[in-house]
Amino acid sequence: MNCLFCSIIEKKIPADIVYEDEDVIAFKDIAPRAPLHLLIIPKLHVSTLNDLEEHHANLAGKLLLIAQKLAKQLGHAEEGYRVVMNCNQGAGQTVFHIHLHLLAGRLFQWPPG
Repeated sequence: MNCLFCSIIEKKIPADIVYEDEDVIAFKDIAPRAPLHLLIIPKLHVSTLNDLEEHHANLAGKLLLIAQKLAKQLGHAEEGYRVVMNCNQGAGQTVFHIHLHLLAGRLFQWPPG
Protein backbone atom coordinates (compact mmCIF):
# COMPACT_ATOMS: atom_id res chain seq x y z
CA MET A 1 0.00 0.00 0.00
CA ASN A 2 1.29 3.45 -0.92
CA CYS A 3 -0.59 5.79 1.44
CA LEU A 4 0.65 9.33 2.05
CA PHE A 5 -0.81 9.45 5.55
CA CYS A 6 0.62 6.05 6.50
CA SER A 7 4.01 7.40 5.44
CA ILE A 8 3.51 10.42 7.71
CA ILE A 9 2.49 8.14 10.59
CA GLU A 10 5.63 6.06 10.01
CA LYS A 11 7.69 9.29 9.92
CA LYS A 12 8.89 8.53 6.39
CA ILE A 13 7.48 11.90 5.25
CA PRO A 14 7.82 14.99 7.45
CA ALA A 15 4.78 16.80 8.79
CA ASP A 16 4.18 19.62 11.25
CA ILE A 17 2.69 17.40 13.96
CA VAL A 18 0.65 19.13 16.68
CA TYR A 19 -0.72 16.04 18.46
CA GLU A 20 0.08 12.36 18.65
CA ASP A 21 -0.93 9.42 20.82
CA GLU A 22 -1.05 5.67 20.33
CA ASP A 23 -4.11 5.83 18.05
CA VAL A 24 -4.19 9.25 16.38
CA ILE A 25 -1.91 11.86 14.86
CA ALA A 26 -2.78 15.46 13.95
CA PHE A 27 -0.75 17.78 11.76
CA LYS A 28 -1.01 21.04 9.85
CA ASP A 29 -2.45 20.83 6.35
CA ILE A 30 0.11 21.82 3.70
CA ALA A 31 -2.58 23.70 1.73
CA PRO A 32 -4.61 25.39 4.47
CA ARG A 33 -8.12 26.67 3.77
CA ALA A 34 -8.27 28.63 7.05
CA PRO A 35 -5.78 30.18 9.50
CA LEU A 36 -6.04 26.93 11.47
CA HIS A 37 -6.30 23.84 9.27
CA LEU A 38 -5.31 20.55 10.86
CA LEU A 39 -5.73 17.00 9.64
CA ILE A 40 -6.63 14.50 12.35
CA ILE A 41 -6.10 10.89 11.31
CA PRO A 42 -6.19 7.47 12.90
CA LYS A 43 -2.97 5.48 12.81
CA LEU A 44 -5.05 2.52 11.68
CA HIS A 45 -5.49 2.66 7.91
CA VAL A 46 -9.16 2.87 6.95
CA SER A 47 -9.63 4.12 3.39
CA THR A 48 -12.99 5.92 3.54
CA LEU A 49 -15.86 6.61 5.87
CA ASN A 50 -17.70 3.82 4.01
CA ASP A 51 -15.06 1.38 5.27
CA LEU A 52 -15.64 2.10 8.96
CA GLU A 53 -17.14 -0.82 10.83
CA GLU A 54 -18.84 -1.17 14.20
CA HIS A 55 -15.56 -2.09 15.90
CA HIS A 56 -14.10 1.27 14.78
CA ALA A 57 -16.70 3.25 16.76
CA ASN A 58 -14.37 4.21 19.61
CA LEU A 59 -11.65 5.28 17.20
CA ALA A 60 -14.07 7.40 15.15
CA GLY A 61 -15.34 9.05 18.34
CA LYS A 62 -11.78 9.69 19.47
CA LEU A 63 -11.09 11.66 16.27
CA LEU A 64 -13.91 14.05 17.17
CA LEU A 65 -12.82 14.38 20.78
CA ILE A 66 -9.28 15.22 19.69
CA ALA A 67 -10.66 17.85 17.29
CA GLN A 68 -12.53 19.38 20.23
CA LYS A 69 -9.43 19.22 22.46
CA LEU A 70 -7.20 20.87 19.85
CA ALA A 71 -9.77 23.60 19.13
CA LYS A 72 -9.85 24.41 22.84
CA GLN A 73 -6.06 24.26 23.27
CA LEU A 74 -5.49 26.50 20.27
CA GLY A 75 -8.07 29.08 21.36
CA HIS A 76 -10.81 28.48 18.80
CA ALA A 77 -13.50 26.66 20.78
CA GLU A 78 -15.46 29.75 21.82
CA GLU A 79 -15.36 31.60 18.49
CA GLY A 80 -16.19 28.41 16.59
CA TYR A 81 -14.59 25.85 14.36
CA ARG A 82 -15.53 23.46 11.59
CA VAL A 83 -14.88 19.71 11.41
CA VAL A 84 -15.17 18.08 7.98
CA MET A 85 -14.71 14.52 6.72
CA ASN A 86 -14.95 13.90 2.98
CA CYS A 87 -15.89 10.47 1.67
CA ASN A 88 -14.68 9.45 -1.78
CA GLN A 89 -13.53 11.50 -4.73
CA GLY A 90 -16.91 13.07 -5.51
CA ALA A 91 -16.90 14.70 -2.07
CA GLY A 92 -13.32 15.91 -2.36
CA GLN A 93 -11.39 13.11 -0.66
CA THR A 94 -7.92 13.07 -2.21
CA VAL A 95 -6.04 10.88 0.28
CA PHE A 96 -7.77 7.57 0.87
CA HIS A 97 -7.09 7.27 4.59
CA ILE A 98 -9.92 8.67 6.71
CA HIS A 99 -9.20 12.03 8.26
CA LEU A 100 -10.95 14.98 9.82
CA HIS A 101 -10.22 18.53 8.77
CA LEU A 102 -10.27 20.94 11.73
CA LEU A 103 -10.69 24.48 10.42
CA ALA A 104 -10.88 27.71 12.41
CA GLY A 105 -9.79 31.31 12.52
CA ARG A 106 -12.14 32.77 9.95
CA LEU A 107 -15.87 33.15 9.37
CA PHE A 108 -17.49 30.16 7.65
CA GLN A 109 -20.69 30.74 5.73
CA TRP A 110 -23.50 28.28 5.21
CA PRO A 111 -24.40 27.66 2.56
CA PRO A 112 -20.92 28.16 1.13
CA GLY A 113 -20.67 31.11 -1.15
